[in-house]
Amino acid sequence: METKRGGKKSTRENKNVPFDKREIETIVEMIESGVPRREIRSQYGMHESTLTNWMSRYGSEAYHAGQNRRYSPSEKRSVLRAVESGMSVREACIAFGIRSKTVVAGWLRQQKAENAELRRQIAPVKSEEKEPKGDSSGQVKRLAEQLAEAQLKIRALETMIDIAEEQLKIDIRKKSGAKQSPK
Repeated sequence: METKRGGKKSTRENKNVPFDKREIETIVEMIESGVPRREIRSQYGMHESTLTNWMSRYGSEAYHAGQNRRYSPSEKRSVLRAVESGMSVREACIAFGIRSKTVVAGWLRQQKAENAELRRQIAPVKSEEKEPKGDSSGQVKRLAEQLAEAQLKIRALETMIDIAEEQLKIDIRKKSGAKQSPK
């Protein structure tokens, strides 16, 4: 079987013959170096599940370390801001070193749900302002409005602290259980 990459030949004569161990290692290295799986599957005539199994068995530690990467809230916000400012999800993945577009798509869905929830919380408060504020129910409504504003302010301040911690590379928040210095 002739391949598209440099004229290399596969040692496999037909699909019923198993792959050689060296050939498997070569294919795994190709995937780790960034060659698209689609291209490898078409070159070697194999199924996606075969590649997935090989990567889980023979993939390097560096490959596996990147599989379940955790992103900080500030990293997520940076990516989301870039996408909101006009960058495509694919471009954002490349620029920020994120392997999967579905990760960013999930963050976008989550942000959209959070924003919708905040709008639902604010909308009833604004519509209740039109009623007279002389009775106790008016006072409760004002307090509910103040609470909603305070929650938004807290969220904004936490966001600012996260950004400052990321940019300045220092811990700003007080650690729980931290001992106070003697006076």
